[in-house]
Amino acid sequence: MAALAEETIERPEARPNVPLPYPSGISRPPGPLPRSVRGVLSLEDLEPAARRHLPRFLFGFISGGVETNAACEGNRAAFAHRRLLPRVLVDTTARSQTTTLFGRTYASSFGIAPMGAVALAAFEGDLQLARAAAGANIPYVLSGASLVPLEAIIAANPRAWFQAYIPGDRIHIGALIERLGRAGYETLVVTADVPVPANRENNVRNGWSLPLRPSPRLAYDSLIRPQWLFGTVLATLRKNGMPHFENMAATRGAPVLSPVAERSFGRRDALSWADMAWIRRRWPGKLVVKGLLAPEDARMARETGCDGVIVSNHGGRQLDYSIASLDALAAVKAEAGEMTVILDGGVRRGTDLLKARALGADFIFLGRPFLYAAALGGEAGARHAISLLSEEIDRDLALIGCSSLGELGPTFLAATPLRDT
Repeated sequence: MAALAEETIERPEARPNVPLPYPSGISRPPGPLPRSVRGVLSLEDLEPAARRHLPRFLFGFISGGVETNAACEGNRAAFAHRRLLPRVLVDTTARSQTTTLFGRTYASSFGIAPMGAVALAAFEGDLQLARAAAGANIPYVLSGASLVPLEAIIAANPRAWFQAYIPGDRIHIGALIERLGRAGYETLVVTADVPVPANRENNVRNGWSLPLRPSPRLAYDSLIRPQWLFGTVLATLRKNGMPHFENMAATRGAPVLSPVAERSFGRRDALSWADMAWIRRRWPGKLVVKGLLAPEDARMARETGCDGVIVSNHGGRQLDYSIASLDALAAVKAEAGEMTVILDGGVRRGTDLLKARALGADFIFLGRPFLYAAALGGEAGARHAISLLSEEIDRDLALIGCSSLGELGPTFLAATPLRDT
């Protein structure tokens, strides 16, 4: 038996001399990093750095949740309460993060979520993120509340998706769909969890509104952040003039700074699944509904003919005490059928992505960290953040004993989530 064992064991020196594919994900961008992100070692490092860079009213808008912040904090807690169960002595030298989503192959299993008013935090921020995503071969979703025309984004990133806050009547919905079609967008994401504006008390306390209202406090908060003031605000005004909401509808919207202008989405509280069915009949591309938490809504999306759903509580920015996206994932997945199930909310680490994939997510989107990275270092800062997360995922795949994200399942998680006592 010992002789047989000797014959069947592959000696290390007998293995082919093939370079290890490490890291197996997204390579770091060429050239030196901007000074502002050189000390950033993880996505979690970006928030305190952005707090020092951005004015109080803008940082509070980006980082804050709603009311007590319970929903926002719950997204992170849902990941912290789960523990991984790794396998050992598994050959993972051929590991890969590549993931297919809606027929396209991406370098990893995460993308950049839609975020509004990005160009206020970073000079031409929507373009910076779109280019960073294109360079790294990951998906990017342009927000309908963005300040750069959607036509400029698709020119910079032909694979970009568009996320719409659907206006309250079908005439305006149809006109927006026609504009997206002319521009060449293939994937439309309809946000469904914003029927009315949320009660974001932190915005009132910090002096934030959209459009922004000129005030002595706004001026003071801007002046004490000169790097942001000159590098973003004045650079934007000098090159592009006053930014406007460019993509809320088929035509240009209100300016972002005005003493009188109002930001209007129409009556979104009247929208229903009948409207989604109407959109489905008119939109020829992929259709995704964002903001689902209840399995019954996943069933409705499937019956309506949607191609995918994004399980999301809007980053904890709409209904306080709503269930964490990760906690809602398994039940939505069970009702999704053939639809693609994407998770949004609370992901900050490679281990978070592994947990989400193990619980059934086909893909993951992140927002705030990439916005902070773009604010600090533009496209190069965003690429740095993307590569940091990719490197974590590659390392974590090896440590958990997996060669691909598709191998992950519930058996890689501890049976009982940890909970506060």
